[in-house]
Amino acid sequence: MAEVLRRGSWIEAAIGSFVALAVRCLGRTWRVRTEGENPLLLSDDTQLGAIWHRDLIAAAFVFRDQGFLIPVSRSRDGNIGSTIAMKLGYAAPARGSTSKGGSSALRALIRELRAGTTAAIITDGPRGPARESKPGIVSLSRLTGVPITAVAFSARPALRFASWDRMMLPLPFARVVCRFGRPFAVDPHATRSHEELRRVALDGESNSMTDELDARMGVR
Repeated sequence: MAEVLRRGSWIEAAIGSFVALAVRCLGRTWRVRTEGENPLLLSDDTQLGAIWHRDLIAAAFVFRDQGFLIPVSRSRDGNIGSTIAMKLGYAAPARGSTSKGGSSALRALIRELRAGTTAAIITDGPRGPARESKPGIVSLSRLTGVPITAVAFSARPALRFASWDRMMLPLPFARVVCRFGRPFAVDPHATRSHEELRRVALDGESNSMTDELDARMGVR
């Protein structure tokens, strides 16, 4: 059994390393343009980036090599994802999701955010519904005082997979647009209903930016 586990770990690491290298090579061909005020360039303050699962590949390349923290599930796919993240220059991921290990991942995120590490959160992952945030990112902002910034992407030409999230894979030499929303923090004394209002507002901004970028790119 131990030998099987070691073999599985080696295979997962190899797959993760290969995918990370492929993302780096592919991303270097893209023509990336950013819009909106990037809060990471305006100050040295810690940030919480809110990203849709469909934009994971584009975001992974654009924000590489900056030591950002991301949560990754404890599944076998999560083991591969953890290797990909570290090979792309992200911090060792906080492991856990809404279905498994969520509380430990939340504690790790709170600890790292308070220490000054910026985090990128796939807010509708890992299973959707698509483009509908889980409440965790709003709670993180309330507990740490770190502001949230919605980040949207679109690309052309790109593959759009027939998955729950319509995952986007920009093709070689694609035009990729990344837009930053307006940062906002959640009051540390916010009630649950206030948190829900902030989550709805975050989703509204994220979806509005995404739809506008897709329309400009001619994406249906």
